[in-house]
This record gives sequence, C-alpha cells and structure tokens, in this order.
Amino acid sequence: MILLITSLGVFIAQLDSQVVNLALKHIAGDFGAGVSTLQWVMDAYNLFYASLLLSGGALGDLYGRGRFYLIGIGLIAGGSMICALAPNAALLIAGRALTGVGAALDVPISLAILAVAYPVARRRSAAIGIWASCNGIAIALGPTIGGLLVDLAGWRSIFALVVPLCLLTMLLAWRFVPNSSDRGSRTLDPAGQGLAIVALGALACVAIEGPHAGLSTPIIALGIAFVLSTAAFFVVEHRTPGPMVPLALFASRNFNAALAGAGAMTFGMYAMMFLTPLYLQQFANATTFGVGVEMLPMSVSFIIVSQAAGRLGSRFGARAVMTAGLACMGCGLLLLTQVTAIPNLWLIEAALLIIGVGLGLNTAPVNAVAVASVPRHRAGTASGLVNTLRMTGATLGIAVLGAIYAVHAQAGAPEQTIAGLRMAYLGGAAVELAGAAVVFVFISADALACADG
Repeated sequence: MILLITSLGVFIAQLDSQVVNLALKHIAGDFGAGVSTLQWVMDAYNLFYASLLLSGGALGDLYGRGRFYLIGIGLIAGGSMICALAPNAALLIAGRALTGVGAALDVPISLAILAVAYPVARRRSAAIGIWASCNGIAIALGPTIGGLLVDLAGWRSIFALVVPLCLLTMLLAWRFVPNSSDRGSRTLDPAGQGLAIVALGALACVAIEGPHAGLSTPIIALGIAFVLSTAAFFVVEHRTPGPMVPLALFASRNFNAALAGAGAMTFGMYAMMFLTPLYLQQFANATTFGVGVEMLPMSVSFIIVSQAAGRLGSRFGARAVMTAGLACMGCGLLLLTQVTAIPNLWLIEAALLIIGVGLGLNTAPVNAVAVASVPRHRAGTASGLVNTLRMTGATLGIAVLGAIYAVHAQAGAPEQTIAGLRMAYLGGAAVELAGAAVVFVFISADALACADG
C-alpha cells in the first residue's frame, strides 16, 4: 500500500506538470494572455518546486513524513482547484505556484517514506524503481489524456482531473502511511531558503519581463536583487551550522559537472515542450489531442531508453552516456530549427524521438554521478540538488527561450513567429551541446567509483 500511495504521489506531481503545455493556446484565448503570461503559468510551478525542493524533504524528516506528505498532496489538490476555477490569469498563476509548493513536499517526502518502509536494500531498490517509473508513465499519458480532455471538456478539466486523484491518495495516506521522522539528521535553514526563493524569482522576472520592459527601474532593481540575494545566500550557507546546501559538496569536479548537465538537460527540453505545442496548434491547426499524440515519440523513446541507461552506463561509463544524451538533445533541437510555416511532421517527430533518446540516456546517470561524487551520508542532499538544478534549468529555459520567441512573435506576422521559434530552438541546442562538452571534459571516466563512503 505504501508503494502504491507514494507512486500515486509522484505520478500526480509529474502529470500536473505535463498536461499544462497543451492547454496554453486555449488559456491565452480565454484570458487574452500574451506569451509572457503563459511563461508565468508554466514557471510559477517550476519556480516554487525548484526553490523549495530541498526544504520539503527536511520538513518531513523533522516534523513527520506522513503529515507533510498529506499536506503536500493537499496543496496540489488546492492549487489545482484554484486553476480549474480561476476567473483570470493572475489566479491561475497563483494556483500553479501553490501546486509547485505541494510538489516540493510530495516528491522528496514520498521517496523518504519508501526508504523507511523498505529497510532491505534489494527490496528498496526495486520499490524505488517502480516509484521512478511512474514519472515515465505520467510523461507518456499526460499529453494524450490532457489533450483529449481539453478538446472534450475545455482546459479547466485538466486541473480538475488531478483533484480526485489527490483526494484518493490523501485518504490512503491517512490510513496507511506512518508519521515517521528523523529529527537528528536534518535541520531547517530558513534564511538560506528565503534567499534562494528571492534569487531564483528575481532571475525569472528579469528573464521573462526584461525583453518587454527593457532597462526600466523595476528590471534593474530585480537584477540587483538577484545579485545581492545570490551573494548573501552563499555567505549564509558558509556560516550556518546546518546549511540547506553544504558548500563543501562543490569541491568535487564530478558533482559540479553533473549539476551543470542536469540544468542544461532541462533548459532546452522544457522550453521545447512550451513552444512546440503552440507551433503545432498555430501552424498545423492541430487539435489539442492531436498535439498530445504528436508529442508521443519523445515520451515513448524516453521510457524505452531510460530502462537501458543503467546498463549502458556500466558498460561505457557514465561520462560517455551523459555526453551522448545531451548531444542527442542538442541535435534534436537543431533539427527543430528547420521548422517552417508549413509544418513537416516527419521532421518534428524525428526531432522529438532524438530528444527523448537523449533525455532517457541522461536522466539516470546524472543522478548516479552526483550521488557517487559525495560522501554517502550526503547522498540525499546530492540527489535533491540534482532535482533542484533540473527544475531551475526548466524555469530559466522557459523564461529565456520563451522571451526570445515572444520578442519576435508579438509582431503577429507568421514569418516573425517562425524566426522566433528557430532562434529559441537554436538557443536551447547551444545550451544542450555546451552541457555535453562540460560533461565530457569535467566528469572523470571512473565517476561512478568516486564515492568516498
């Protein structure tokens, strides 16, 4: 039952992040929203998920994993209801932010609950494998189910869909999940947490609103806030006895390169998932369900390849597999730079297939290298930082590449919109390929054997 309950939790969190992409055109039509508003619809979730992920696990360890798992799922349900009923874009964005807070509790705490429930290493590894596979199931089912719902019942239905799943999960968790805790191993770092939110939020604001507002006073102030809060974060983390992010971890070259790879991986991918449905709906006149089906090659190839990534890493080394994965993602995005006002679906499907292969190759090794690069008692923190960098990359990818697209698309001319898409895809490809170069140069050939115990 605990495996079922925690798997439902991670499925809900991933499903919520997958279905929104396909509804953006309809949301824009109902609210008269521009591209920057749609960026905030996506990034409000990513921003709070990324910035609160490390504290989410600590709250469960300190004050009860069962209790805060229930709170996390409840916040996802509440945020989804706000989104489903939102009368304007501002409340929709607020609901997405609340959902991101819930996911930041749900995902790390569900993994901790599993670790406690399965004390035998072999059974724990099998349980975590099933738990992790629910990400892939949500990635595969989310676009198709979401697209069908949007076409049949409107975009609000994709948020309403999550609510009964959340209520079922909460009922089961209340009945079967014990409220375990481990107060001796974790501390909270409120100062570091607050500064992380300010820094990432200010950076996202500058990236999304800067191209429209220019060097205005608010944008300059936000830029200064980002610099000061980032500097203050590192000072606080250096001086705090129990920091949220132990700076000693960054002494490992392998660890730093793994974090760079994690951020690069999602930077281009999430921006692509934001822009491609808009392109297909505008230029191919695709239904929302049709877009979901057309996005399936990426999901299917990711699920298939990710199952083999561990074996490939053991045979060829994590560095080779991660380099190949990021290079595949970069090449897929380069292929998308050839889009035209008359869509070539063969080209798009081939690009999505290649991106899915790259994502499947990179996802498991990046976590494995990060965990192997730090002392064993810091494995949870290392894994949390990888996921934080993943979501930070997603936040910035949508912000930066979405802004590049928006600057061209706001003119309204089809040729300008296509030019914006091409430049955004090119920017994503450049970051993916740069990530591949960083991984190849800085991760050692024996990275998975570098743990110091």
